[in-house]
Amino acid sequence: MMKKNVAILGATGAVGREMLKILEERDFPIEKLTLLSSKRSAGKTLTFKGEEITLIEAADDVFEGVDIVLGAADNPVAKQFAPAIVKAGAVFVDNSSAFRLLDTVPLVIPEINPEDVKWHQGIISNPNCSTIITLMAASVLNRLSPIETIVASTYQAASGAGAGGPIELAEEIAAYQNGETYEPKVFPYPLAYNVIPSIGSPLDNGYTTEEMKMQNEGRKILHLPEMLVSCTCVRVPVMRSHSISATIVTKEKITVEEAKEAFRHAEGILLEDDLPNKVYPMPLLTSGKDITLVGRIREDLTNPRGLNLFVAGDQVRKGAALNTIQIAELLL
Repeated sequence: MMKKNVAILGATGAVGREMLKILEERDFPIEKLTLLSSKRSAGKTLTFKGEEITLIEAADDVFEGVDIVLGAADNPVAKQFAPAIVKAGAVFVDNSSAFRLLDTVPLVIPEINPEDVKWHQGIISNPNCSTIITLMAASVLNRLSPIETIVASTYQAASGAGAGGPIELAEEIAAYQNGETYEPKVFPYPLAYNVIPSIGSPLDNGYTTEEMKMQNEGRKILHLPEMLVSCTCVRVPVMRSHSISATIVTKEKITVEEAKEAFRHAEGILLEDDLPNKVYPMPLLTSGKDITLVGRIREDLTNPRGLNLFVAGDQVRKGAALNTIQIAELLL
């Protein structure tokens, strides 16, 4: 297989570092690896396959000769450098939300819609982490019968807010155990021993930007422009891995056993569903792993064509870094 020149934009963040680890784990065919960072981190080093690689400050002229750029930076940085990446002839596989809903940019989960990669024009977007984990399960049902509606509640880990999230949660827990007070900085309220039912910015319809991603991105990925999704996003005191409770209504009825059989054979899915023996998906079981767990599958009691299920997955890996690299593998 022909080796590629690869760059990671935002290599020092949690997702960038995870990308570095996964590239090594999956033995991605790399000729030259370029690690890009802010001016503040430039000159420092990160290790890849036992070799120390020096971080370079991101600039328009560093993309010449690069084949694939893996984006692990925020929206402003992605927007700033996307024109230079495309002009240099590289493909920008971007983890930010900057380009996800543009008609000219494919939004891809490789297990679901790999064919969409073919019509990229230099940029391919990686979906939202909760969207990826939810649709890994929902798409299996969609292959049996088209989805009409999804009602979901997400239980999103502290690390979903960035590297400072888990640190704040741990410091809060330690402070409370010592009888001390702690002023939160990353989250609007204390997360320890608490849940916060709002992630993202508020919108006029009463939902948040994070909550609307499930519908807007889900429609594009599943090619279901009429699908309706009602979502509530909740930050929970979990260090890593997101979980989602979802009620999925399909055009035709799918039985519980039909759903379980489909999940048993689905790529990237592991069925964990044995309630009497306390077998079900949990974030601890997925942390640091690539697999998405699905369980608690049962008929919905409000709609004869509905199924309830619970999904868990590592939002740093499958929800971000791994999915981005899987997209890059499609380009090979």
